[in-house]
This record gives sequence, C-alpha cells and structure tokens, in this order.
Amino acid sequence: MGGHLDPKNGIFLGWWGDLGCPTPQRITTYSMSPNRQRPLAGAGHAAIFNVFRRFRHQVLYVAPPFIAAYAIMNWAVERNEYLNSKPGRLLEGGDE
Repeated sequence: MGGHLDPKNGIFLGWWGDLGCPTPQRITTYSMSPNRQRPLAGAGHAAIFNVFRRFRHQVLYVAPPFIAAYAIMNWAVERNEYLNSKPGRLLEGGDE
C-alpha cells in the first residue's frame, strides 16, 4: 500500500506502519561497545588540577575582601565586648 497521487485529495501516504515514505538514505549510525566506554576517564586527575588552577587564578579576587571583612568583624566584636565591660563603661563615662 505505497503512496500514490490522488488528484482529488493530494498524496495518500498509507496506513499506520506502512506510510509509503521512501526509506531514508545516507544516515550513518556509529556505536561503541558499552565495555569500551569510559565515562569517568581522567575525571579525578582533571578535577584535582582544575581546582588548583581555578583557585590560583581567583584567590586574589576573593581572599582580600574576606580577610578585610574578618579583620573588621573581629575589631567590632572586641570593641563591643570592651565597651560592655566594666573598664569600658568607666572610660566612656557611663555607670557601673
């Protein structure tokens, strides 16, 4: 039941499963045996050296702001503890 030209309704392709289309040509399929595939080949080696390379290139952009933020926060915590202590209150003119 191949396809034929119906002058009234157009082209009839055929019933389901036999659609009268020409067989596809020039389709190349490549495959590899599952036991020859190595999906994680070199992943450990690449991960170690990639992380080191990325860290080395980004550390100067990330570390100084973190160091500055840590130093400021440390100073603020120590200043707060001093001002809320007995000597700090006496120095600032507050009551005991």
